[in-house]
Amino acid sequence: MIVFDLACVCGYTFEGWFQDRSDFDNQQTASFLVCPQCGSREIRKVLSPIRFQSSGSAEETKVQKCSTDPVSSEDVDKALATLQKFVEENFEDVGPDLAKESLKMHYGVSEPRNIRGVTTESEEKKLQEEGITLLKIPLPVKNKKTN
Repeated sequence: MIVFDLACVCGYTFEGWFQDRSDFDNQQTASFLVCPQCGSREIRKVLSPIRFQSSGSAEETKVQKCSTDPVSSEDVDKALATLQKFVEENFEDVGPDLAKESLKMHYGVSEPRNIRGVTTESEEKKLQEEGITLLKIPLPVKNKKTN
């Protein structure tokens, strides 16, 4: 995992946790990054305070005031639909075999790949004990046609 400091055009700064640099790039390209303060998708990486070197001649960053208006439900629905589409297009659905497939990749039995699926509570605990981190994303279940 890698942590980047992120900034919105409104001046709000926050942290983002990503699998690696390309994960950040992919999420930014897909417009998944949203300012938690104002809902803007104009997000960029900024230098971490750890990397800053103080200098009397350093130009101060101009900060704009963030809007405190709530994000509309339409914007939230749109963001969730975009996220769902990305997951469906870029992750193999292994269904109830998620824990088994995760362990295979973790121990080098199978090649790493993007997977999605479901686990039981006990399987989640086992994966955590093995050092495998899951990202749980609640996606709406698509209606299945009934005959």
